[in-house]
Amino acid sequence: MPRPHGHHPLRRPRTLLAAFAAGTAMLATTLFAGTATAGTAGTATAAPPAKTAAGPADDDTTAGSKVVGYFTNWGVYGRNYHVKNIETSGSAAKLTHINYAFGNVTGGKCTIGDAYADYDKAYDAAGSVDGKADTWDNGALRGNFNQLRKLKKLHPNLKVIWSFGGWTWSGGFGEAAKNPAAFAESCYQLVEDPRWADVFDGIDIDWEYPNACGLTCDTSGRDAFRNLMAALRAKFGQKNLLTAAITADGTDGGKMDAANYAGAAQYVDWYNPMTYDFFGAWDAKGPTAPHSPLTSYNGIPKAGFHTDAAIRKLKSLGVPSSKLLLGIGFYGRGWTGVTQSAPGGTATGPAAGTYEQGIDDYKVLKSKCPANGTVAGTAYAKCGNEWWSYDTPSTIAGKMGYKQQQGLGGTFFWELSGDTSNGELIKAIK
Repeated sequence: MPRPHGHHPLRRPRTLLAAFAAGTAMLATTLFAGTATAGTAGTATAAPPAKTAAGPADDDTTAGSKVVGYFTNWGVYGRNYHVKNIETSGSAAKLTHINYAFGNVTGGKCTIGDAYADYDKAYDAAGSVDGKADTWDNGALRGNFNQLRKLKKLHPNLKVIWSFGGWTWSGGFGEAAKNPAAFAESCYQLVEDPRWADVFDGIDIDWEYPNACGLTCDTSGRDAFRNLMAALRAKFGQKNLLTAAITADGTDGGKMDAANYAGAAQYVDWYNPMTYDFFGAWDAKGPTAPHSPLTSYNGIPKAGFHTDAAIRKLKSLGVPSSKLLLGIGFYGRGWTGVTQSAPGGTATGPAAGTYEQGIDDYKVLKSKCPANGTVAGTAYAKCGNEWWSYDTPSTIAGKMGYKQQQGLGGTFFWELSGDTSNGELIKAIK
């Protein structure tokens, strides 16, 4: 795992490493955790009743009901999670939007992330959403894009947004920011490609982080993000959704202060502040701390590293509540070598995980290390010498109360494959 950058050791479990083999080759991917400064994570999207290109005219009093879940294109490999699983788990019936992660950003342009998984992988009848096998007819669409098309036919109100960037691929945004109009044009041509234009309802930008450090450091200036979003709105117009996953680092002088998120808010339909990955085993010796605390608590390792701080700061900057979604992680983060049950204990390193050290899916942790405590609105578990924190159906229900109280526009989560096969977590989202 790469070391976190700067003073904000936040990571996100979103990564893809593409290694194509010929023909029906499979893409070798690993789940990569990046520092998600004070809250970065799954991107989400949910469309307001009408799009506004300018002026935050949103109602700040009534909470919205958007439910946005990330679907990763690399999940079809080692994770064996496919679009059909969104349907069979009952998740599709709960979702209002799917964020498809990720497209790449290279040479100042939006580009395909994984051609095989995206539009070439052939599904047989058993693996297909509608029970019909893909064809090899000339020009036929296959892969995730075709499966999403089929899922939308079953759920006509479901919207799909193509997310670009992410922890691993955010380095390309600096070049894109040099010519926002050309970048927006490239994104529009890709998202609206006639082969799959009907699949997507908009675009999501996951830049980690504008004018700050993530996997790499960006120096494009405080207004680069605003200018990029303005160009995208101008090109995509009012009929397409435009959203962005943003930092949840609400500390003074933190990542939220490095870019003009308030100025860009007029162009987006909503923001997804990544309110998870505040703490994790990149701090190998601890102290143990929940990665997605809703509020502060006695002993929190860094003041202001919690969901409420991020939401309050964004609102204080003038971002309407209805343009903010509450972020939930469908995974946990953990340490090993821990002797103390309560948060704040020392550790010797990251706990073992299915795909990467220090992180595991909720569907694994609920049995492997059941939650036996709560702190700051989230759950934690001590089992043997391991200590984990993650959200459960019960703590998600509590966070939904917060969402309502704050008048937020909805909820987003990272990511669908972390849930149980019957959708325990998504069913707790109200």
